[in-house]
Amino acid sequence: MTGSMDGKKLVIIGGSSGIGRQIAADAVAAGAMVVIAGRDTGALGTAQAILGDQVHTAQVDLGVEESIQRLAEQIGDVDYLVSVAAAHANGPVTELGRAAMVRAFDAKVIGPILLAKHFAPRIREDGAILLFSGVAAWRPAPGRAVMATANGAVSFLAEALAVELAPIRVNALSPGIVDSGAWDAMAAKDRFFADIAAANPARRVGLPSDISAAALLALTNPFLTGTTLHVDGGGRLA
Repeated sequence: MTGSMDGKKLVIIGGSSGIGRQIAADAVAAGAMVVIAGRDTGALGTAQAILGDQVHTAQVDLGVEESIQRLAEQIGDVDYLVSVAAAHANGPVTELGRAAMVRAFDAKVIGPILLAKHFAPRIREDGAILLFSGVAAWRPAPGRAVMATANGAVSFLAEALAVELAPIRVNALSPGIVDSGAWDAMAAKDRFFADIAAANPARRVGLPSDISAAALLALTNPFLTGTTLHVDGGGRLA
């Protein structure tokens, strides 16, 4: 990091597990006060129990603007805002339901625009917003049309917001395949990870700590804005 997190207020949307929780833990260790917001109260409670009293929780639904507005009013001024929220709508295009597609774009695109709408006036000097894209945007595959499109939109959104909200800095982070717990239910997880590692130029899958380190860099580097950081082990090139 090029700047300090000490004494900063960080809000993480969708940070109750995996990558988001790792960012919260690392930010707390660096001296930040962290608020994790999401829909699942049980997951929020578990995250708070794991991370300790320096982490606070709040409810928000990115599909409901009034919920986002209430969260901004509840939290007040902030230094950094991160959204790692996602809602997958995977499957063949011929079988996709509109409701699932809308939820996916609410989580990745429309929700973050509304977060910017309600939080931008509350972001302090030298503050930043970080949105999460994903390698699927650069490596589309059958059954992943919605995921690829939504993640690609995140990258363009970060550029647009960086211009409109300046001097607030806005960046996107695009992880590759990360052993974050999201793949644990996959029966062939070990084989899948081995195949990914063999193809990646980095020759391994990612860890939540890899993504968290890049996230804190994006938040604290005062000369970084309108950029998508590809933290994917070179996966988009494989």
